[in-house]
Amino acid sequence: MSIFDYFKSTKKDTASVAKERLQIIVAHERSQRAQPDYLPRLQKELLEVIRKYVEIEQDQIDVQLEKNNDCSVLELNIVLPERE
Repeated sequence: MSIFDYFKSTKKDTASVAKERLQIIVAHERSQRAQPDYLPRLQKELLEVIRKYVEIEQDQIDVQLEKNNDCSVLELNIVLPERE
């Protein structure tokens, strides 16, 4: 094995890793495009309402919309602080 073979195989591995990363990014962008326009606004408004009762941060709420055939499911996950 020559030193040039070592560099060739590294480039091939790097290219495949870059391709996988790009596929993940494209899949993520496609999933974001499938969401309705109102979802970020809904998440913000829900956070404001919940903050009236419990102190939570933006990253402690997750809103997702799943579509199954003719049904849409809105999933809301909130990390609530423990009671003192």
